[in-house]
Amino acid sequence: MTIALIRHGQTDWNAARRLQGRSDVPLNDTGRAQARDAASLLAAEPWDLVVSSTLARARETAAILAEELALPVAGAYHELVEQDYGVAEGMLVADMRARWPERDIPGMESDDAVRGRALDGLARLADAHPGARVLAVAHGTFIRHALAAVSGHAAGDYPPLANLSASVIVPGEAGWRVETVAGAPFADLLDALGGRAA
Repeated sequence: MTIALIRHGQTDWNAARRLQGRSDVPLNDTGRAQARDAASLLAAEPWDLVVSSTLARARETAAILAEELALPVAGAYHELVEQDYGVAEGMLVADMRARWPERDIPGMESDDAVRGRALDGLARLADAHPGARVLAVAHGTFIRHALAAVSGHAAGDYPPLANLSASVIVPGEAGWRVETVAGAPFADLLDALGGRAA
């Protein structure tokens, strides 16, 4: 099985550098164009189906990819939604960082909870689509936590992920293994992540 975790297309809040989290912000026209452009790159490899988180920006990105690649949309998964940022949702990222430098935001979903949810989502996808090559449209912070949960590194050590970047996870000898991060081979990131392989 292969799962490509794809960050959704741009929204107006992305462009303004506002925290989205669980806020259901739609794609903007740039985000829709990004999804169409990404489909042409993804077409270089075979894929079987597209899934997404339940949030509108991920579902619309998935729908565009599915249409462009002539693939079925095989559901929306609550396990793939973005981290809940509690009272900070809608704030400028810079303002959030100034107000809560330790990320102790009231009502925020814990990092541990996101990592656990990510592993649950990967297991659910593997059970539902054994052996498939899956495009899973999710969210930037969620994807970094998913990669961290698989590799054993800190989510904060992973680089920011551009809209429509794809990070690939495959089965390994003991669970999942990170193959690429935003298109770059995982091995190329090991120094930045502390030098440990997954």
